Amino acid sequence: MSQNNQSIGNYRWSICALLFFATTINYLDRQVLSLTWKDFIAPEFHWTNNDYGNITALFSIFYAVSMLFAGRFVDWMDTKKGFLWAIGIWSLGACLHAFAGIATSGIITGNWFVGFHGAKEVISTVKDTALIINVSVALFIFARFVLAVGEAGNFPAAIKTTAEYFPKKDRAFATSIFNAGATIGALAAPLTIPVIADLWGWEMSFIIIGALGFLWMGFWKFMYEKPENQLRVNAAELAYIQQDDIADSKIAGYVPETATKVTFKDCFKYKQTWAFAFGKFMTDGVWWFFLFWMPAYLSSVYGIKSSDPDGQFALFVLYGITLLSIIGGWLPTYFVDKKGMNPYEGRMKAMLIFAFFPLLALAAQPLGYISYWVPVIIIGISGAAHQAWSANIFTTVGDMFPKKAIATITGIGGLAGGLGSTLINKGSGVLFDFTQRNWSVINGQSLLEKYPQFLNPETETAFLKEKGVANLDEFLKLLHDSGDTVVNGINSGYMIIFSICAVCYLIGWFVMKTLVPKYRPITDL
Repeated sequence: MSQNNQSIGNYRWSICALLFFATTINYLDRQVLSLTWKDFIAPEFHWTNNDYGNITALFSIFYAVSMLFAGRFVDWMDTKKGFLWAIGIWSLGACLHAFAGIATSGIITGNWFVGFHGAKEVISTVKDTALIINVSVALFIFARFVLAVGEAGNFPAAIKTTAEYFPKKDRAFATSIFNAGATIGALAAPLTIPVIADLWGWEMSFIIIGALGFLWMGFWKFMYEKPENQLRVNAAELAYIQQDDIADSKIAGYVPETATKVTFKDCFKYKQTWAFAFGKFMTDGVWWFFLFWMPAYLSSVYGIKSSDPDGQFALFVLYGITLLSIIGGWLPTYFVDKKGMNPYEGRMKAMLIFAFFPLLALAAQPLGYISYWVPVIIIGISGAAHQAWSANIFTTVGDMFPKKAIATITGIGGLAGGLGSTLINKGSGVLFDFTQRNWSVINGQSLLEKYPQFLNPETETAFLKEKGVANLDEFLKLLHDSGDTVVNGINSGYMIIFSICAVCYLIGWFVMKTLVPKYRPITDL
């Protein structure tokens, strides 16, 4: 009971549910490509790991740069309109992927009105595989660009909404709940997307999943208003939501928040901005690597395709484990309520705890010989730690900055995180192709010595077609099944990347703590 004995309402949790579903759709849309490229798209367009790495790396760049401006856009348009624009654009971008095959057919051969299946047949008659690769990759990059521009608005708008509807002590928990949408999206993706692709073609998986965003827009349009203007928020709930305004006003040097717009130059004057940006730079790429490369990892290292029941179940378990991240949102509240810490202190202590769990990734590849379930479980735990870390690092912005600057600061951190993601995605693609070609061993002899056809892209393509396989992964599996002793060099590539991912969080935490050792909200912005 509170103000005038009125019960505190719960409408804020309805808004949190909307954010949860938006994030679920967000991650479903970006997962479609990772679950279809290896088994459905690559055979049609002759892609390699490097081609996919280029697409994901550029998506990360587009997303990173867009995050910078998306935050400013959301602060300028305000939350309601900003979120509507964001999800509308990314849903359009998601659907655009489906038409890359038709466009490839039209650009190369002039056959535009052929349908999805017809495009595949036309492309199969083209002998210039390099041309097919270049055109198709360029078209997917364009679709990813549109997707990235829209998706960049999700987290700035969601974090701003959370700051509007929740007091500081509850924001990490609310953020962990809506951020769990990323996990639910990742969970639902392997159970639905490969099935849709298998039944109706990879194109329909992009269209069906992309259409969900347009449905969400209707709910947001009619359910969201700022809490002070929302009739479903009673006086007691509004007082609970705005409790920090009273507490912060008692801090020495406090200046009431004004409506003046903030600039990038203003934001970069504060160490808090740099701390948040560095933490995102070091850790965002780890999650994106787990998200974009785990289906390919199971396929390349263990021969388990995302369309196989074993692959679907393994990915479901992996991302299911990450749901443990909800504990990450509750832990700072525990430190605040039970241990008397301020929100920032409790959050940083929780983040330090989560930073140690990714060290388990060091054992993922070495212990993989026992069973593929070992790395699946380890990566799942690491993913849960990331999502717990992510929920808390996002809310450090609300701890320190006034509400009018939250989306802008979140966008700056998103830019930094996107740059880190670009490095790890592009680097992974290059590293995996290099290690697979140069470090693979067949019956004690290196792959390139035994099969010099792989020294040249054109001879490689012709050789693989002659062998009746789509890529080097399938060729190595063919050799293994025929009785040859095969050591796949890509295993070493994954070991290198897992090792990098393992230490990123501790590095990020120590730099953040050094830059901002104590809680100091910004009141002069």
